[in-house]
Amino acid sequence: MTLAGKRIVLIIAGGIAAYKSLDLIRRLRERGAKVTPIMTRAAQEFVTPLAVGALSASHVYLDLFCREDEQDVGHIRLARDCDLVLVAPATADLMAKIAHGLADDLPSAVLLASDRPILIAPAMNPKMWDNAATRRNVATLKGDGITMIGPMAGEMAESGERGVGRMAEPLEIVAAVEDLLSGPKPLAGLKAVVTSGPTHEPIDPVRYIANRSSGKQGHAIAAALARLGAEVTLVSGPVTIADPAGVQVLHVERAEEMRDAVIANLPADIAVMVAAVADWRVASGSDQKIKKQPGEAPPPLMLTENPDILKTVGHHAKRPRLVVGFAAETQNVEENGRAKLERKGADLIVANDVSPQTGVMGGDRNRVQLITRDGVEAWPDLSKEDVAERLALWIAMQMAGAPA
Repeated sequence: MTLAGKRIVLIIAGGIAAYKSLDLIRRLRERGAKVTPIMTRAAQEFVTPLAVGALSASHVYLDLFCREDEQDVGHIRLARDCDLVLVAPATADLMAKIAHGLADDLPSAVLLASDRPILIAPAMNPKMWDNAATRRNVATLKGDGITMIGPMAGEMAESGERGVGRMAEPLEIVAAVEDLLSGPKPLAGLKAVVTSGPTHEPIDPVRYIANRSSGKQGHAIAAALARLGAEVTLVSGPVTIADPAGVQVLHVERAEEMRDAVIANLPADIAVMVAAVADWRVASGSDQKIKKQPGEAPPPLMLTENPDILKTVGHHAKRPRLVVGFAAETQNVEENGRAKLERKGADLIVANDVSPQTGVMGGDRNRVQLITRDGVEAWPDLSKEDVAERLALWIAMQMAGAPA
């Protein structure tokens, strides 16, 4: 477990994003962390101490002047008896208190008294985030050595509101916690290129050939490699998910653009080709929308083969030390994966069944087989984030020369 034995004080401030703190507690505990929650008075209007206590299996601290908690100067003990203080969500109000050294309630007193690393995950309306006062406070907090994750762009709780202000997702916060508390990073100094998502091959200005890839698995792998210290370039086809933090992202549309972007980023130490690249493109697309003619058959589409990006990388003069490919299959998964391993010049093929009934394409979970020349390792059904974490660790062991 990546956070086994780590003690985290979690301060929950008052905002609608407080509901995410419940999942955050679960994610931290899944990784072995001990979570001690502190709630502001406003936070209790959004989630209950009962729910927070049940999920954390810990006493929930609420009041600076609680006789029982403060008989041994509890706010000082909380501030020091931990490995990290995490604030999620961090409201504009609480951030202002931290920036100005106020300590008029238990959360702010703990933050002022702590000599441990502090990580905050801001969450507020975009107008509040863009306010000049908040920007000054953010600069002060960063100058004081406080680490920040987010906020992210997206829909707000308010109807019709969109912009930067969403709290980072629980798994993103967990990754930031792991990053702060981790020791030496096994992939530090290494360069990785990852592809993700589908490609869109134009038929005319309106239509294109594509597939159902969401990019979730590739983006998660890019983020996991970055957390282990790699310098990651992610070449992404058209997706609707956010760019992962800590990663350089190049956005492309077509397979030829993806190939060119990958080659331009060689040499690299690691290549992980996750993208579901369209096998074919229209040989000669139309500059104008192809119109349907009543009573006439549709015009034929002449297709030509797209570049094979994995094979190109696997046989390139600047071939990375480790080349990983993905095989999305609907039948004979292992057999097709083995054939792809040899044909493409890869070191590892991550094969999975993407039949419609599996829900893998566009879904949040995956069941993969790792196919190398030495054999096959089948992994259980996992979230795509967990697949990414395990694969990144597998890659790190390979790069270190250790058995996987």
